[in-house]
Amino acid sequence: MQIKKVTVRKMKMRMKEPFATSFGTMQDKQFLLLEVKDEKGNTGWGESVAFDAPWYTEETVETNLHMIRDFLIPILLGKEITHPDEVGVLFSPIRKNNMAKAAIEGAVWDLYAKRKGISLAEALGGNREQIEVGISIGIQENLARLIEKVQGYLDEGYKRIKVKIKPGADIDVIRGLREAFPNVPLMADANSAYSLDDIDLLKQLDEFNLLMIEQPLAYDDIFDHAVLQKELKTPICLDESILSLEDVRKAVEMGSTKVINVKIGRVGGLSEAKRIHDYCMANGIPVWCGGMLEAGIGRAHNIALTTLPNFVFPGDTAGSSRYWEEDIIKPEVVVEDGFITVPDAPGIGYSPDFQTIDEFTTVSYHFE
Repeated sequence: MQIKKVTVRKMKMRMKEPFATSFGTMQDKQFLLLEVKDEKGNTGWGESVAFDAPWYTEETVETNLHMIRDFLIPILLGKEITHPDEVGVLFSPIRKNNMAKAAIEGAVWDLYAKRKGISLAEALGGNREQIEVGISIGIQENLARLIEKVQGYLDEGYKRIKVKIKPGADIDVIRGLREAFPNVPLMADANSAYSLDDIDLLKQLDEFNLLMIEQPLAYDDIFDHAVLQKELKTPICLDESILSLEDVRKAVEMGSTKVINVKIGRVGGLSEAKRIHDYCMANGIPVWCGGMLEAGIGRAHNIALTTLPNFVFPGDTAGSSRYWEEDIIKPEVVVEDGFITVPDAPGIGYSPDFQTIDEFTTVSYHFE
């Protein structure tokens, strides 16, 4: 197949409520939506998960737009491609910029599956008809409000609760949640808010029977996490530190992590995400799919990836209504009793809602 046309839409959608982490609060989500078209007029869809400020990684919406427009699309247009794995090879001369690469590669994966007449999940090798889902809850103004939020999501059937922590809002928060919900699968996400000076504090988390603590130390660290993991009973999960399969291999061999959070955008696309999954499965390291506050297209890619067998823990791929009054796909992603049914239609299995897409598009670019 040949990519003959690429449309890039810059989007802005308002979330239902602000989402707070240790490094900031967001309510308006800007992102890029990509549509690729082949020589037969078939289309595939991808979504860039970079934020508008570089507080998760160095990438932003604007740097992604620059990379996609000025480097990645010129590399891809007109090339003969037999499989989406080849996209990463074509992009390999461009260093990093993983979220930009993943956005366009994801669209090619969707196109490829549609041309084959199979679901994206099947194209990736997934074999689940349903996936379990958890929920990620931002930092709240007080413990009572957090407990209220958790209870509401448990009532909706979510299978795992993740809460954000930061210095000054950590041990007492987790203790309060554990007292309120003694048997709920619970994990804490620190988003790199701590250092090895906090070992004694972090060791206190061992008493709460957490599934894991996610990325407690620096966003680019592997070594110090190995030091910390030796001191903790609670499994450490790496997120921001993992940008590639090579990072996973080093972290596993050093003993830095017992769980890997796989985010498609962070690792550069579905092909690399699948390679990470396969390596972790072969080495006894469970994985789960993290979320980046995606709209419907990105959420659909996460669902397909999570059908792979080593996605042991429920991911952050909540239903559309968790974040949006109106999503950009039809039907919207729906959670029923803590599960999402995996669509079996070709490609991502959801149709773009062009009326809503047009409503939230601030500018669009066309390349052919």
